[in-house]
Amino acid sequence: MPFHICLVEPEIPNNTGNIARTCAVTGAVLHLVRPLGFSTDDKYLKRSGMDYWYKVDVRYYDSFDELTASLSGRRFFCATTKAEKRYTDFSYRDEDVFVFGKESRGLPPEILETHRETQIRIPMRPVVRSHNLGNAAAIILYEALRQTDFSGLE
Repeated sequence: MPFHICLVEPEIPNNTGNIARTCAVTGAVLHLVRPLGFSTDDKYLKRSGMDYWYKVDVRYYDSFDELTASLSGRRFFCATTKAEKRYTDFSYRDEDVFVFGKESRGLPPEILETHRETQIRIPMRPVVRSHNLGNAAAIILYEALRQTDFSGLE
């Protein structure tokens, strides 16, 4: 069963394309919550996803509530630099959902509050604000895949 990557209001097409490519090679499902900061026809989005778009299960939502309703029963892990727990502090299982916010501001406070117990962060030096969104998604997804013995991957 696949993992899920959710981008809430992503702003930069290259990041979303990069994450789409990561989803294509891992089998993760990509969920995009509108509004998007770009058109899905954007040439930068297509270029960074290369020719893998047809191999990605991409789903679109008009709100985070719509997304949570469609994935009810699954665990949601919200990536934020403000989390107390590291992404390696959890044991992941198939169908977990990893949620990332917009590049400029991260996740809205109401989403973070709802998922207070499953907020995760990537350790880093305090001299920079955060990781690139595509890198952060890949780091966390591959830890979940490692914990599940890279199920379905060669």
